[in-house]
Amino acid sequence: MMSMSEILLSAKDLSVRFGGVLAVNNVSFDVKKGEVFTLIGPNGAGKTTVFNLISRIYTPTSGSINFLGEDLISHAPHDVAALGIARTFQNIELFEHASVLHNLLIGRHTHHTTKWWSEMLFTPAVRAAELKTREKAEEIIELLDLQHHRDSMVAGLPYGVRKVVELARALCTSPKLLLLDEPSSGLNVEETEDMAFWIQDIQHELGITVLMVEHDMTLVSKVSDRVVAMSQGEVLAMGTAREVQTHPGVIEAYLGTVDDVSSLRRAA
Repeated sequence: MMSMSEILLSAKDLSVRFGGVLAVNNVSFDVKKGEVFTLIGPNGAGKTTVFNLISRIYTPTSGSINFLGEDLISHAPHDVAALGIARTFQNIELFEHASVLHNLLIGRHTHHTTKWWSEMLFTPAVRAAELKTREKAEEIIELLDLQHHRDSMVAGLPYGVRKVVELARALCTSPKLLLLDEPSSGLNVEETEDMAFWIQDIQHELGITVLMVEHDMTLVSKVSDRVVAMSQGEVLAMGTAREVQTHPGVIEAYLGTVDDVSSLRRAA
């Protein structure tokens, strides 16, 4: 049983309907501070819908979401980043005709506190704020080995590097909770291994809690502290990666074939 002081995010009895379709049905889970918590499940299971509820892109039909004592549902989508929640997307969302550095600096906009008149005068406070912003961006560039790409235009970068840049921009907001929507999507084996390494660094070196949707079971097993398996909008199982991956209901709903079951057990 977790104490309230350990819980960063708490979702209770979340349900959402789109017309006559019940996309999420009474989903509940708690995310502990400092852990990597992963949602898995087949396409259409409701994982991304849950992400969109937490991001406030969608509003639940019923249920509640509590983040650090705040009723998240009462906040508008544009307030979420300022509360301490950052997100990446399965389909990369970057400013392609800006450099990597400029994309990261844009990620610091939630920490913008100076007044327009002080910026016009470029006061010492503005200079100090800009220096702090640049230092944070450079810290993330070093963490994710993006030094070589610092001044490159995003549009000219390989897909795998752009995935890392999007992760870097999210980290520049200094989040307490990082939502990763299929971080390995489109990556090769080596790039996926690098992503696992960086997720572990984000957790252990930066102390950021990670909530992830992911299909790659090897990555899930490598980085996840706890896993929730979903199917048809409902929670099937919760536990460690091994416990969830060997759960009979998960094997039946999420895998289905003998070959896939063998693949899952090798990953576990």
